Amino acid sequence: MTSKGNPEVSVSELPQPPFEFTDDEGRSLEVRVVEEGDFDDLYEMYLEFDPRDRAQGVPPAREQQMKDWLETVLEGVNVAAWHHDDVAGHATLIHDSNVDAHELAIFVLQRYQGAGVGSRLIQAAFAEAHRRGVQRVWLTVERWNRPAIALYRKTGLKEVGGSGLEIEMAAELVE
Repeated sequence: MTSKGNPEVSVSELPQPPFEFTDDEGRSLEVRVVEEGDFDDLYEMYLEFDPRDRAQGVPPAREQQMKDWLETVLEGVNVAAWHHDDVAGHATLIHDSNVDAHELAIFVLQRYQGAGVGSRLIQAAFAEAHRRGVQRVWLTVERWNRPAIALYRKTGLKEVGGSGLEIEMAAELVE
């Protein structure tokens, strides 16, 4: 991952969790920082996650692997969107010491996709990450995943590289 010359995302205007919003389908959701007691709610969301929406092997499909993976990602910066008592989506930023940056991953249940939930989750994750001192974020996305690429561009990430079937995108979080 390239660390110099990445595009900048200003977090000063981004909503700091917790906050509520109405998605494009008229549903009221709350975005908040994931807490220790939220594991079961997130796990339930991932059990419902459509296998066709899995990318790059995540989230894992097998239950124990999913639990282990979820425990690992919860060590990073995590925000989730709740619709009533159900998790509609989850964004995580996991520190990658090899590139001194945090890798972004986002998961939104299919029935909430395309309604603005993903962009709000990324904004909240960026705001919370910056509050915790995170400066650089990055991700890889499969070239065919045009909806995800459009979402990442909308939230300020830019293409910085890639090879083969994947595009690498990144940004610097600034005030």
